[in-house]
Amino acid sequence: MDWPHDPDGEQGSEGGRKYGHAVLAKKIDEEEDFPLAAADYVEAYGDHPVRIDYETVVSVEEIFENVETEEFADFIEFHQELGRSMREAGYWFYEGAERFVDGSA
Repeated sequence: MDWPHDPDGEQGSEGGRKYGHAVLAKKIDEEEDFPLAAADYVEAYGDHPVRIDYETVVSVEEIFENVETEEFADFIEFHQELGRSMREAGYWFYEGAERFVDGSA
């Protein structure tokens, strides 16, 4: 796919390879961007690449296909919903992540 920038380049990962949630979170300012409409985020960044693992890159828009929340009140809500939707869609590659979700950690 033709991405607007290299997912592993400076614009995609700020000089170091970042994956999934980190790529999504770095695009917003915790103090100034909330409340944040999911549609506005996708409009601004939908075609941007997000590296899921060492061989998989998907668009922000693909990740947001599973997001159920229309507006995020704060950074924590954004993280929780994105984490939920990424796990549900198989975009969460962290081994043992389910332990942190179900409270057994």
